[in-house]
Amino acid sequence: MRAVIQRVAKASVTINKVVKSSIEKGYLILLGVEEADTQEDIDWLCNKIANLRIFDDENGVMNKSILNVNGDILVVSQFTLFASYKKGNRPSYLRAGKHEITIPLYENFCDSLAKAIGKPIQTGEFGADMKVELVNDGPVTICMDTKNKE
Repeated sequence: MRAVIQRVAKASVTINKVVKSSIEKGYLILLGVEEADTQEDIDWLCNKIANLRIFDDENGVMNKSILNVNGDILVVSQFTLFASYKKGNRPSYLRAGKHEITIPLYENFCDSLAKAIGKPIQTGEFGADMKVELVNDGPVTICMDTKNKE
């Protein structure tokens, strides 16, 4: 499982010219799921995200988590995070999981993350053509991969 976590002042997802989800201060998370992912990957990633200290404290030091600032989260599925670009110029997405496996994992991740932060999260729509807008705050962008925990 791969995640790109972006600290945002605001973010939204629009599908067919209709805003599906929007948040204010918090995280926009692009999430890539592969078939090898398990509940262990979900648990590890949700714990890391909930406790990641990348919000400024009163001294301007990144020392507060999403929990400390009562921030919002918007999660968008992003199979292209598993693009392989080693051969040729057209990326291959063979590592990205098939829908029947990745949709339940994606939904489980979203449910687990909502429990970890103690409030609902917003989502995109799996497989939809989404227009994602954000105001990156900082900018602060963190990449995580559950297969590379160390």
